[in-house]
Amino acid sequence: MNRQQLVNQIFSKKSFLCVGLDIDLEKVPKHLLKHDDAIFEFNKAIIDATAPYCVAYKPNLAFYECYGLKGMIAFEKTIQYLKENYPEHFIIADAKRGDIGNTSRMYAKTFFEEYNLDALTVAPYMGEDSVKPFLEYKDKWVILLALTSNKGSQDFQLFTSKDGQKLFERVLEKSQQWGNENNLMYVVGATQGSMFSDIRKHAPNHFLLVPGVGAQGGSLQEVCKYGMTSDCGLLVNSSRGIIYASQQEDFAEKAAENAKGLQQQMAKELERC
Repeated sequence: MNRQQLVNQIFSKKSFLCVGLDIDLEKVPKHLLKHDDAIFEFNKAIIDATAPYCVAYKPNLAFYECYGLKGMIAFEKTIQYLKENYPEHFIIADAKRGDIGNTSRMYAKTFFEEYNLDALTVAPYMGEDSVKPFLEYKDKWVILLALTSNKGSQDFQLFTSKDGQKLFERVLEKSQQWGNENNLMYVVGATQGSMFSDIRKHAPNHFLLVPGVGAQGGSLQEVCKYGMTSDCGLLVNSSRGIIYASQQEDFAEKAAENAKGLQQQMAKELERC
């Protein structure tokens, strides 16, 4: 999916919501555990319920890999289900890959050829040769970690050099020599608030993937105030706040309610674009 197609989806659906599919079998409704593939059954119900209100889905690979082969089979089935039934949705693999060039090339082949996904989160710590193999694919996206919302982000990302530049600012500036606003996005945590202004100074037009709205306490209105661009420029992710809205048999309906609530807020924010 190219940038214009993504923008068209956002304004057509009046939503820039991404639903995170972070599946924990200890949190899914107990009645689903009788199925041979409870992970896929849960995902399928969540997708069917939330598809009208979102433009993207983001399965986090750790939540599938931890279940071994059955988890990866569920991941593949989920991707196939999305492609067959909701082909207009943007699919992000949240895998945070990034290694020496040859290894990154294999990771790129995995997610962009084998699974044929739209985007992949990538860690920039190893530099240019670890990122560029992912950028060689047409209409595929690298989503580079920039300023995350976890407590430990302060350990490195906010480190300031002698010239006054923070490390995340260096990542933003340097990475734009490798890619552009049509194939490179950045992860910025919703809890960073007004720091979005600093992000936009260095990356005024790039899309930002924003986790942390909902269960982690990030403010959608604050994210939009400091981070929204004329063509939106945001994909705001919510995982636990949507998919675990209920652990009863009404889990899909409650997920839909929460997704719809966020979509309605997003529609109001998009009116300002």
